[in-house]
Amino acid sequence: MATQTPPTTPTTTSAAPAGGAHAALHARHRAVLPDWLATYYRRPIELTRGEGRHVWDAEGNRYLDFFGGILTTMTAHALPEVTAAVSAQAGRILHSSTLYLSSHAVELAERIARLSGIPDARVFFTTSGTEANDTALLLATAYRRSNQILALRNSYHGRSFSAVGITGNSAWSPTSLSPLQTLYVHGGVRTRGPYAQLSDAEFVTACVADLEDVLGQTGGPVAALIAEPVPGVGGFTMPPDGLLAAFKQVLDKHGILWITDEVQTGWGRTGEHFWGWQAHGQAGPPDILTFAKGIGNGMSMGGVVARAEVMNCLTAHSISTFGGSPVTAAAALANLTYLVEHDLQGNARRIGGLLRGRFEAAAARLGIVREVRGRGLMLGVELVVPGSGQPSAEAAGLALEAAREHGLLIGKGGRFGNVLRIAPPLSLTVEEAEEGADALEAALAAAQQALATGPAGNAL
Repeated sequence: MATQTPPTTPTTTSAAPAGGAHAALHARHRAVLPDWLATYYRRPIELTRGEGRHVWDAEGNRYLDFFGGILTTMTAHALPEVTAAVSAQAGRILHSSTLYLSSHAVELAERIARLSGIPDARVFFTTSGTEANDTALLLATAYRRSNQILALRNSYHGRSFSAVGITGNSAWSPTSLSPLQTLYVHGGVRTRGPYAQLSDAEFVTACVADLEDVLGQTGGPVAALIAEPVPGVGGFTMPPDGLLAAFKQVLDKHGILWITDEVQTGWGRTGEHFWGWQAHGQAGPPDILTFAKGIGNGMSMGGVVARAEVMNCLTAHSISTFGGSPVTAAAALANLTYLVEHDLQGNARRIGGLLRGRFEAAAARLGIVREVRGRGLMLGVELVVPGSGQPSAEAAGLALEAAREHGLLIGKGGRFGNVLRIAPPLSLTVEEAEEGADALEAALAAAQQALATGPAGNAL
């Protein structure tokens, strides 16, 4: 069960009662918010406080956070350096808009431009990853004078009308209408589908052939390929390193832009690289890079980096009311400084290796786990019906609930809703990693047992 404060206290608390604070808030939530607004757990919870890698809910339960508000709390909850920067800036001025100069925004843009690897880079700030990808699509289609976009199957790029139109995951695509003509290519899923049995080299060759075949059937120019280096909502399905570099060689022949969606993979989360594209960087940097989530550590911050020729192609005026606001830029600067100075990328590599080893050891004992994948602190655990390769969303739901009961918050995704997503703050310690691994192993065992006995408690 979810443990109470302080962290060293071994006692546990029971699940929230049906008439508790969470139930009352959930009733109000359902009365005024959309039915399609997803929440976790049979009895959703409100998180009211965070510190380090832990959060507390409205009923006093304490949890180890292995999802960070969907990969957004990148360094730590209530990081003193970030909260101090927010407080100091809020005491001066909260808002001005891009109609006025901002020293924080300029300094942050200078740092991100240098880190991006894109030559002669320009940076535009937004308030979210969805808005960042919208902007990237606007730039690419205007620059290339084409509304044709290449995207990977199993992809996710946001919830706006244009972003939904390039999302190759039916679970997150509520309409087939789109201002874009989207052409989906293979490469987003490594271990399922028609190329699953191929070696990595054969997989890349087959995906490149598919890309060339698709391009041979298009009418007129294609604007861009947009790709997550590691599909996030899709379940961390991990294409082989070098795939996007091989794609870029084809794209360059046609003048097609490469957009790398780093909303989830950026800022060192994968451990081995600062950006996800760098695992595919043999052909050089992308033309456009989008980012969000972790840079603000919970503040609404996103953006686009592009070489000047592309960024400056728009011929109409544009502004951003909230993008790069004084407060969010101050928070992002403090957060980025902390991340670099404390080598959290290196910590993600080291602690991520520890966690992956623990998860793989558990998988060897549990038939419910088909695969452990990912890198750094971006790990996926795919669940199936034991004794088969059949995806099991039920198993993932049971494991999610059981993990919370053991004081651990995790995420869930994948095309079939059967992948547990593990993405804690990058400052996770060895002790916390071991604690979380113990909790997840117990949750997986409980889920497997629940599947075996069925809802009535009888063996199936």
